[in-house]
Parts: sequence; C-alpha cells; structure tokens
Amino acid sequence: MVYGSEAVLPTDLDYGAPRIRAYDEQGAEASHQDAMDQLDEARDIALLHSAKYQQALRRYHSRRVRGRSFNVGDLVLRLVQSNKDRHKLSPP
Repeated sequence: MVYGSEAVLPTDLDYGAPRIRAYDEQGAEASHQDAMDQLDEARDIALLHSAKYQQALRRYHSRRVRGRSFNVGDLVLRLVQSNKDRHKLSPP
C-alpha cells in the first residue's frame, strides 16, 4: 500500500470494475496538482500567522522591559554560583 492512493485489486482490473472504468488520469493529475497548490498556500498562510504572532509577542515584551544601567560602586544582588564546600544546611 502506498500512502495517499487507493489499492486496486487485480480482479477489478480484469473484470473492469466501475471505479476503474470511471477513472480519468488527466482529471486525477489536475486534482493532485490543485491539492499541492492548496497545500503550498496553506503553508504560506501558516508562516504569515507565525510571523505575525512572533512580532506581536516581541512588541509586548519590548513594551514591558525596563532598561537598567549600573555604575561602579552600585550595590547589586549577586548569585553565588559555586556551592563548593557547602551543603544544603549551610547558612546563606
């Protein structure tokens, strides 16, 4: 079996099933091409929606960020990253 196509039994081919007689190869190819075009269009629309969402998210974040500048001598809270010679019950 192949993804995206229907199975055809050998007996349908031998006895000329209505589904086999009604098959139009040019129409099927045109239908396939239309489906591929719609897929490309849907992919482009999804890309535009994603870009619009990310732009709005960036704008939201930029409005709420506060700029800070530090000078020499300012007191700042510093995270101690080395836990060497310390355990969980040691004083901070």
